[in-house]
Amino acid sequence: MKTEGRNAVLELLKTEKTIDKILLEKGAQGTLGRIFAEARKKDIRVQFVDRAVLDKESVEKRHQGVIAITTDFQYADFHDLGKDGESLIVLCDGIEDVHNLGSILRVAECAGADGVVIPKAKGASVTEAVIRISAGAAEHIPVAKVSSINSAIDALKKRGYWVYALEADGEPIYDTPLSGMVALVVGGEDSGVHRLTREKCDKVLSIPLRGRVNSLNASVALGIAVYEVVRGRIRK
Repeated sequence: MKTEGRNAVLELLKTEKTIDKILLEKGAQGTLGRIFAEARKKDIRVQFVDRAVLDKESVEKRHQGVIAITTDFQYADFHDLGKDGESLIVLCDGIEDVHNLGSILRVAECAGADGVVIPKAKGASVTEAVIRISAGAAEHIPVAKVSSINSAIDALKKRGYWVYALEADGEPIYDTPLSGMVALVVGGEDSGVHRLTREKCDKVLSIPLRGRVNSLNASVALGIAVYEVVRGRIRK
């Protein structure tokens, strides 16, 4: 759903509705600057775009330099994710492509993960496109939004989770027993897992590559990793 116009978006920001992102015309000043400030306070993702982009996105053709995009998707409470004993949580560190997020939700749900965690500000939200790409998985797996992936990692570690980042320069994933309470961190399409996030993880794991291309798509890498967790549990 799209809300257009300066006053309409300002009023929307006063509510508790989930705003996936706000499109703001580049060079925002005045009321648009106020909208940006309010959005930052609420950890809402803001994307600065050319006016032509707003014209294309606009339904009413009266956007006044701003469009807010909301969804009816119900996010889970982060603290309700997971369970004691055996549990698997997936954390997305800067996944911005909706196709990747949709695929990640599908992979995580198929593997029986207990939840997926995404950031409020720096990453894709669960939109209609993500739900469609997930082939319905988004309706079955809890997805929580958090202000900080790093804080979420700290909280999971306090609960007894082992947290592993998936990166090309880590230890081979096949050499690490992935049992018990496991959290896997998958990074963005270009930046990978951020340095500070990597440092908070217990270990960095990699998937051996034998071809000429030196990286895997985020959702593909996650698929291999989550099924390593599944494989270990089936063998028990």
